[in-house]
Amino acid sequence: MAPKGTILFSTVGRSNYGFDVFSFDLHSHSENRLTDGVSINFNGHFIDENQSLLYISERTGSSQIFLNRPGIPKPQQLPSAPGSLFHDRPLIKNHKLYFASSHENPGKPFTSWSAVYSVGLDDAKVVRLTPYGAVDYSPAISSTGKFIAVASYGFRPWAGEFHELETGIVVFRETDPSNRVKVCSRGGWPTWCGDSTIYFHRQADDGWWSIYRIDLPENFDVSSGGVSEAPVRVIPSGVHAFTPAAMQDGKRIAVATRRHENNYRHIEIFDVESKTFSMVTEKLNPTLHHYNPFVSPESGFVGYHRYRGKSAEGELISRQLVPVASPIDDLKMVRVTGNFPAVSPNGDLVAYNRDFDSQPGVGIVKSDGSKKWTLLKKGVAFYNSWNPKEKNVIFTSIGPIFESVRATVQIARISFNITDLRNDRDEIEADVKILTKEETGNNAFAACSPDGKFLVFRSGRSGHKNLYIMDAVNGEFDGGSIRQLTDGPWIDTMPSWSTDGELIAFSSNRHDPNNENVFGIYLVRPDGRDLRRVRVAGWEEHRERLNHVCFSPDGEWLVFTANLGGVTAEPVSLPNQFQPYGDLYAVRLDGSGLQRLTWNAYEIGTPTWHWLDEVDLGRLCLNDEVVGDKIDGQFDEPLWIKCLT
Repeated sequence: MAPKGTILFSTVGRSNYGFDVFSFDLHSHSENRLTDGVSINFNGHFIDENQSLLYISERTGSSQIFLNRPGIPKPQQLPSAPGSLFHDRPLIKNHKLYFASSHENPGKPFTSWSAVYSVGLDDAKVVRLTPYGAVDYSPAISSTGKFIAVASYGFRPWAGEFHELETGIVVFRETDPSNRVKVCSRGGWPTWCGDSTIYFHRQADDGWWSIYRIDLPENFDVSSGGVSEAPVRVIPSGVHAFTPAAMQDGKRIAVATRRHENNYRHIEIFDVESKTFSMVTEKLNPTLHHYNPFVSPESGFVGYHRYRGKSAEGELISRQLVPVASPIDDLKMVRVTGNFPAVSPNGDLVAYNRDFDSQPGVGIVKSDGSKKWTLLKKGVAFYNSWNPKEKNVIFTSIGPIFESVRATVQIARISFNITDLRNDRDEIEADVKILTKEETGNNAFAACSPDGKFLVFRSGRSGHKNLYIMDAVNGEFDGGSIRQLTDGPWIDTMPSWSTDGELIAFSSNRHDPNNENVFGIYLVRPDGRDLRRVRVAGWEEHRERLNHVCFSPDGEWLVFTANLGGVTAEPVSLPNQFQPYGDLYAVRLDGSGLQRLTWNAYEIGTPTWHWLDEVDLGRLCLNDEVVGDKIDGQFDEPLWIKCLT
């Protein structure tokens, strides 16, 4: 039986993006918004000097390709790869649409699904340009359309890197995509100047991200092999520069920069002859990030995407519950603006943890998205579990997240009066009862048993993070019971109880205790018997990072986050995502039937699975009365981009 129900999950940073695509007129020095403020819009491409715009938008619940033409108010969705839920870096040349997509399974774990395709705008014929078994990112077309360049990972399995991908620049003809030549062994995000010069970014030996160029020989032929000359560094040290866009005059490139004295990514134009920069966005929007420039065919305009601004027209509220396209007909997917969602017993309410810094605590939202309340306002709380037998009881963890075994983190039972959930109130009073002793260290990730009597949770009280079961009412106080479920010098964490109470699923690195970066899925009975590993994706146990596991309502499936699909897009082109295990997968309890559920370049996590009969995806999409938080446009740059002295 195929997976059914509703999976709710969170996404790092996504709720604050509010991206729109803008252009900057290099003659009048004015900025103009080109997209309509619906959902997020990014990674654009100018088709002509009238600013006809090709771009990616998530307005349909997944990243699809849209076209805006001047004077036509409604965006046009273009034909692309049927069934694909992820597209990136679209281009149009010679009546064909080119793009990256990740809809085809490479058939092996730890390999990105990203590949480059073309589709005819007249006949809608889709052609895969990346050879099967290879991985390509970031397509670029030469001026005449003669050549295509990609950042290619080749046929290698993903090595695990997440900062600078170990891609090379590969060139081929659209008419013969199987005949490919690598012109540079390290590089990403290629852009053409004419048919013979390629600019790209990579991290230089001195630590700065920089722009390089490589010149193809006169009368270059792919069949003749590689390029003998080494690439030349274009931008000197002292500034990070990435995601270049070449202007066709051959003298300038638009780049995104991060300067030592500036905390924001900005667009600048670099003159390759005079070696000087011209600022584009810093004077316009000094405290906003700007991403991934592109230029018009005659270099009159520079485009980019950024947060649309608090006073702009369009969506300024990040809805608390947002439908996301699902690859399975009977399975609904909902993104929660918040973390660690948990659903009430009858599915009419969703608890979540708000922002850990600016808005800590626990919130509740109706599952139709129409009203929300603050339940716990102070203190960092994370990982919620609703008592299946008591609609007014939620369990959470209170204390710092991602800390050592000795840090004080406690399991709390939060109870409240259901009748307080009224439309005329925004905050409700709650009784918070601590269930674990302060001196026991780090206690977190509690999951309630189906009968509402017990909690399974992770504790560091033995010096290692293992699983324990305790009384759900009194905890380890006032005669409450507690017992250890797992024991060993490893990390057992994030447990989930099956709906029939017969099994507990959890993540653990017990197969490789000295490596805190690998986790697998395990099952155990509540009495400690029959502990076994769920073997997933070819049993590459020393590479798997499988976390956030929970059961389907029928107990037949597990959903979890995983790194099995590698990296979907170049990380340096995105706001911060902590690590590449951010796609959701489902698998049967015996490890069979693995299905990928999400496709994007973000880090997704903390799923929960419920029947959730009350959810109305139509209302979540269309009703203007649904609630959420104001989009503030504040998000982190990749934390691994360090400005050097």
